[in-house]
Amino acid sequence: MKKKLRLLDPLRDGRGVEKEEDTTPNLKFFFKQWGRKFWKLISINLIMILQILPFVVIFLLEMAGPKEPAMKNPLYAPLLGAQFMAPTSAGATLFSFASGLNYALPTHNSPVNWIIAGILLLHVLTYGWQKVGATYLMRNLVRGDGVFVVSDFFYAIKKNWKQGFVLGLIDCVFCGVLYFNFMSLMSMPSTGMNNFMYFATIALIILYFFMRFYIYLLLVTFNIKISKIFKNALIFTVLGVKRNLMAALGMILLAGLFVALAILLMQINLMGLAIILPFLCFMAFAAFMYNYAAYPVVKKFMIDPLPSAKATNTAGETE
Repeated sequence: MKKKLRLLDPLRDGRGVEKEEDTTPNLKFFFKQWGRKFWKLISINLIMILQILPFVVIFLLEMAGPKEPAMKNPLYAPLLGAQFMAPTSAGATLFSFASGLNYALPTHNSPVNWIIAGILLLHVLTYGWQKVGATYLMRNLVRGDGVFVVSDFFYAIKKNWKQGFVLGLIDCVFCGVLYFNFMSLMSMPSTGMNNFMYFATIALIILYFFMRFYIYLLLVTFNIKISKIFKNALIFTVLGVKRNLMAALGMILLAGLFVALAILLMQINLMGLAIILPFLCFMAFAAFMYNYAAYPVVKKFMIDPLPSAKATNTAGETE
């Protein structure tokens, strides 16, 4: 009877590491850990969806909101003027073709725009907390610790809410500036300076992409200043370059797998499942990959060298 009740106990311990098991953080052990934590990752993914849900809502609002015509074809304006001054049948044909290539853009200064602005503002203000909570859960999964998804998520936010808020704002600003620079340079004429700035921006995007593996991980693990978090993240990006590249390759393969599954599901008329499937697990699987790659690097250079082999987080607790 006791055994049956224990099976129904939601607080019982899950399957842990086997006795004398090789826990070297390599590819073989990654798949073991991933398999053991599979359903826990699905649960965490439901929380991580909050990081992309605002953009889905914004996309839907953009699609459903009021539109105004936009002239995509550069020949539209001169052909319109030519037809106005001296109409011809050939001009009418060309003008009709140019008009057909135009499209519609969302109307400016509409209520939809203000709703979108509010959603973006709320997302930016809470983004750091969302990342802190999710990273804390992922780090504990990688270490093999027990995880209670909801309570641990809010525990991490509560203990790191000040730095998490500031770091989230800085992160959003950095990502926004890099995105703006990239899109601006893409539309500029091809000159020596513009090409240099374009490739420099790509290099910075790649560098910051890998730094983000460590930024929030360092925040939830150590009691250090934000400036040192970025400094150490840059250092670990170099020290852990092999593991970082393996994590990036894994995420690319994972994305390719989901694309292939989506195409297959659409072929058999399961469009809804093709859309929903990535939202069920992609973010958690990807986050587990890069935290699995990053944490051993942090442990090797910042935790193991300590006399007590322990780190202290921003709440002052021993990790």
